[in-house]
Amino acid sequence: MEGKMADSGSIHQTDEDSDAKPNKLSDLLNRGWQIFEEVDTTNEPIGSNHIQVKIKRGITALEDVTRMVAELQLFSRNELLEEMATADLRYLLLPALLGGLTLRLTDRDRRALTVTAAREHFHAFLRRCKEYHVSDFKLPKAQLETDEESRCAPSTTKSPASTNSSDLVAMAVQRQAKIERYRQKKMTEDRLVEVKKAVDSAMADEEVVRDFYLLTVKKWINIALEEIESIDLELEILKRMDLPSGPRQFKHPQRPPMKPFVLTKDAVQARVFGAGYPSLPTMSVDEWYEEHQKRGILPDQGLPQREEEVEGKDHEDEMKEKQVEEDDEEALAKARNWDDWRDSHRRGYGNRKNMG
Repeated sequence: MEGKMADSGSIHQTDEDSDAKPNKLSDLLNRGWQIFEEVDTTNEPIGSNHIQVKIKRGITALEDVTRMVAELQLFSRNELLEEMATADLRYLLLPALLGGLTLRLTDRDRRALTVTAAREHFHAFLRRCKEYHVSDFKLPKAQLETDEESRCAPSTTKSPASTNSSDLVAMAVQRQAKIERYRQKKMTEDRLVEVKKAVDSAMADEEVVRDFYLLTVKKWINIALEEIESIDLELEILKRMDLPSGPRQFKHPQRPPMKPFVLTKDAVQARVFGAGYPSLPTMSVDEWYEEHQKRGILPDQGLPQREEEVEGKDHEDEMKEKQVEEDDEEALAKARNWDDWRDSHRRGYGNRKNMG
């Protein structure tokens, strides 16, 4: 125990050792912590290339710190929270900060792997806090335990009454736990604001600094519990979507060419009414025009007339013109009588059908 504490004490730089070599471990932790705060409060799109590069740098720094902490054996299950050095309390936040940065990676094709890794970081953080009895909370199940239960869950169906009652009880317990968690979170954040002011002023003693680190860890406990619930819901959605690890590729099956079909009731109807669609053309447009021009039935040619009718009409017109030119008395008298009759009789006189 003394050896471990001595090692951990040599990690942190003190005022007496200000001229010594900078502490790499604490610098890496501060760098990762600062990157998380910058990403968490930025107004830039989280998916931008600049932010994603910064997130990956923060993850790399925190992973290096995690390996160094493991080599130094900074944490022990046999150690109490009161026995841990004040400067070492902040290293409890390593898995939480890693989970927070990992969750902000936006690689769509690796989303399932990303949220699973973030869940493991949050669960490791909560498990260590549970071992040190930092706060009283219910430790969520690990991802492997959750997957095993989902595979081995019996497929037996329950009656509606028993299902409804069990669901109501579970919902009530979950609601009460969320209310209590929110209350603790509010109290922790309010207290943390006050303590942080004293720490930032550089006038805080070791007790205040220790209180600051413990309040920060308790704050992250509430965050980790909420994030694990959200991750479990997202993983369930991703499983239903069956999101592949690589880019999605759609392969449409090749369909055989469609055969023409006849919408008729039977073969007799098909023979009588045709194939159900317009007949194929038997002549071109030019051939149709020439055929109708020969028959004299085009729109600009009028209705067809027989040659006898045309010749008779022409002969009658010629005779009338000839009689008028020769001053035929009978023709002139007939024309005058017809004009007098039209003057004394209105148009339509004697038309019994139209009642004129």
